[in-house]
Amino acid sequence: MDLEENTCLVCRKHRGETTLFGGFIYQDGRVLISHAQPFGAETDHYLGHLFIETRRHVADLADLTMEEASALGMWTSKLARALRAIENIVHVYAFTIVDGVPHMHVHVIGRHADAPREFWGPKVDEWPGAPQGGEVEISRFAERLRGLLLVNET
Repeated sequence: MDLEENTCLVCRKHRGETTLFGGFIYQDGRVLISHAQPFGAETDHYLGHLFIETRRHVADLADLTMEEASALGMWTSKLARALRAIENIVHVYAFTIVDGVPHMHVHVIGRHADAPREFWGPKVDEWPGAPQGGEVEISRFAERLRGLLLVNET
């Protein structure tokens, strides 16, 4: 393991060195999926904010293998369908930035049906009335999603 992998927040999460409410929703040889966690001074986080991360430490879309790229695309679509099926979510956003944490990850965020128009898009998680949760709520959300994904795999 090189220094970058040793200090990478995502790699540390994959090794179980950080708290992860709800555990991994899904994992295989290419990707790991989890719910976003409260960060910094947050005690709660927007419910329906998921991460799809490559298992391999890679920091740029251009460096993905075709198998990793295919897995990211497939899981983005599967998670969007699952979010719409289990929650009051009517639209799903997906994006990647990878500047703050140099490990490929896709944010998948559902927009709840009652979100006011001014909170659509990049401000969806800033809506004061948005469903938020801490350890218990995030764990329950992850379990519901995990259950739906397992049902749809069979």
